[in-house]
Amino acid sequence: MENAIPQNTLLGNKKGHYYLKAFLIPAIIAIVLFLPFIIMDKGYFLYYGDFNVQQIPFYQMIHDSIQNGNFGWSNTTDLGADIVGSYSFYMIASPFFWLTMLFPSPAVPHLMGPLYVLKFACCSLSAFVYLKRYVKNKDYAVIGGILYAFSGFGVYNIFFNHFHEAMITFPLLLAAVDEIMYTGRKGVLVITAFLSCTINYYFFAGQAVFAILYWLVKLACGDFEFTFKKLIQIIFEAVLGFAASAFIFLPTLATITENPRISNSPSGWSALLYGWEQRYMHIIESFFFPPDLPARPNFTPDSNAKWASVAAYLPMFSMVGVFSFMKLRKKKYKWLKYLLPMLFLCALVPILNSAFQLFNASYYARWYYMLTLVMVLATILCLDSERANFKYGLNFTFGITVGIAAAIGLMPKTEKVNGIETTTYGLMEYPERFWIYVAFALIGLVLTTIVLYLWKNKNKNFMRVTSILLSIFCAGYSLYIVGTGKDQGQYKSDFIISDVIDGGSRLELDDIKDVRSDFYDCMDNMGMFWQIPTIQAFQSVVPGSIMDFYESVGVERSVASRPEADYYGLRSFLSCKYLFNYNGKFRNVVTKETKMPYWTYLNKQNNFDVYTNDCYIPYGFTYDEYITEKQYEQCSESNRHLLLLKAMVLTDEQAEKYSDILTKAKNIYKYEYTEEEYKKDCENRNKLTCTDTKFDNGGFTSHITTKDSDELVFFSVPYTKGWTAYVNGKQTDIEKVNVGFMAVRVPANTRCEIRFDYKTPNFTLGLGVTGACVVVFIAYMLIPTKLKKKKEGKHALSEDNIETDEIDISSYANSEVEENIPQEIEKEPENSSQDKNNESDLE
Repeated sequence: MENAIPQNTLLGNKKGHYYLKAFLIPAIIAIVLFLPFIIMDKGYFLYYGDFNVQQIPFYQMIHDSIQNGNFGWSNTTDLGADIVGSYSFYMIASPFFWLTMLFPSPAVPHLMGPLYVLKFACCSLSAFVYLKRYVKNKDYAVIGGILYAFSGFGVYNIFFNHFHEAMITFPLLLAAVDEIMYTGRKGVLVITAFLSCTINYYFFAGQAVFAILYWLVKLACGDFEFTFKKLIQIIFEAVLGFAASAFIFLPTLATITENPRISNSPSGWSALLYGWEQRYMHIIESFFFPPDLPARPNFTPDSNAKWASVAAYLPMFSMVGVFSFMKLRKKKYKWLKYLLPMLFLCALVPILNSAFQLFNASYYARWYYMLTLVMVLATILCLDSERANFKYGLNFTFGITVGIAAAIGLMPKTEKVNGIETTTYGLMEYPERFWIYVAFALIGLVLTTIVLYLWKNKNKNFMRVTSILLSIFCAGYSLYIVGTGKDQGQYKSDFIISDVIDGGSRLELDDIKDVRSDFYDCMDNMGMFWQIPTIQAFQSVVPGSIMDFYESVGVERSVASRPEADYYGLRSFLSCKYLFNYNGKFRNVVTKETKMPYWTYLNKQNNFDVYTNDCYIPYGFTYDEYITEKQYEQCSESNRHLLLLKAMVLTDEQAEKYSDILTKAKNIYKYEYTEEEYKKDCENRNKLTCTDTKFDNGGFTSHITTKDSDELVFFSVPYTKGWTAYVNGKQTDIEKVNVGFMAVRVPANTRCEIRFDYKTPNFTLGLGVTGACVVVFIAYMLIPTKLKKKKEGKHALSEDNIETDEIDISSYANSEVEENIPQEIEKEPENSSQDKNNESDLE
């Protein structure tokens, strides 16, 4: 039966207009969302937390690096890191990042807001591409795209700028799977798998798991027709698309396999049940309410999921469409009726949840955008079916929403404060914000009731009213969340703009880019903003040698390097010459004592106090003694930062190899670890050092003049694959010493030029694999294939799909019955070209 709601209520009903609507409407909503904040912050979009301290400096720093011709080693990322390996998770292959290459460096921070507008529009458009296959009225797919783009997941993860790329590629991946199984069209899965893995390997892993589950469920339910040919095709295309990403994936693999965070698998009871009871409520409420702010949990303060992206709210509609769909008696979409409960179960069982991140036990719900998309599909399928019982969905959703609000908002809580027992009401962390969230959820349900009344009565204004109300709601609740998030920021916008983003150019220190700097009690990633080497860094993906080193000295290094002032010896060991402090807390106003010994106040620059390290040791210094790794481990962890200035740490093999130029330390138990000894050790290390160490696009060069013996020269640059060393033009061995750094042997009585060249590991191999895949893909596409004639709309839910009798659904899906094609689709003339007959749903 033809759907009674007209399709010409927005921008027209021509096929191209639907794509235009799916892009422009969310773009306008996003402009309404971001423009006020851009105006408020003088042309910048600033948020709080990770967005400010990671996304902005990462974009600008790597943008500048690439424009300057450096694709290899970043000396301004932590102690040093591979650009491809460390930034492929963030943005190195994002098309949105590459758009910034059209602009000069100062413009990049200004582009963050406009790029977000483009991302939200693309999220909606890609969702439309997937959803439109399933509905007769394509305006419902447009609504679905808006729901997906401005879902709780989409708005929550404004905090994480790089998550929206995954939201864009995922619907295209599912659409490609459908295209193969329904039409046999070649190539689309290769392209989408390639894009997904290239843009972000982490999210691709989850998407691949979901796509396999999706395929199996649809196959088991009879929606996909199984043939051996299609099985081979889908496996071949998926593998080819994945392999084609080798130029990004293989260098990334070389970096991430060194990271200890990946070897954390679920086990025991923690694989079956979450150890935090509030997390279950957090998961459930995320489907009914706008998302909590990252790092500011409100509904469930102790669910231990501050940055986990637990967000799946569909704006305005909430779970109404999902519950209504589950109640709908139909056979055509029974696959979705099975898939949804399976996904909800995955959300509630830790080991199943971890399957979407290759069974890593760290809790994240960063696959919820996938669940969100199928929830959107269920919602628009109900809109496209005249027999949907929305009353059931409304009542059920309203009841659960009110129930959760009452349970959390009114639950009495008795506590003892100063020995006095007091009772308060409400379990939330921020009561005012909580009730505003409740209001948004309930207002959304009221608006949904209004539009569904129009839908039930087949009102010709239904689509227009729904689009307007949904757009207003999306903009309103998103504005509140982003505005609230901005208020959580520790640092004011004026400071970030003037002293952070624009501050690096005002520094007057001639050697600032040739030495490392420290930042005491400052905003994260100041060194990246100013593009100077530093020991402070908030970046999750760095060489494993950095992880190993910090662990060995007792400094926690999970997602950031933040050695505290107690580890003052690390500053000299890591060639840290300058220290910046904004709030004046590094030095006692009265006693003039600094938080670390032997630092002298220099001056004030860029509103920061600048200090110099009196015990500074340049890159490339030498030792007289060595200790073995076993001896190093015998030393107290708290003293190792000072021990590293006394003797070089070698393996047993290295100790034997270099015993002719280094003496083994006799008894490390006699070492003293006082501040005076620290200064003396730094003076000893300064007796023979390199001069004029300079980093460039290919690595770094240094010089040293040796005396009457060979020397093993140490550089506090992370040891990774990809380095090649030359001494006076002759290639030499690189030794991994001092738990993760590099050293080379230089001859006696010589003015030595030491050159370290860096090439991204596996990049050449990856390019070769990618090139081979391109050749295979071209050959594959040139093989002629007869495709099924496209029947747009044949998968749409209609009256014939309702389970009223024993219809053979599989024969229905494959039938060529003309009445199953929506009347608004023009029939192709008999002499139409093969290109038109083969027109793809991925136009």
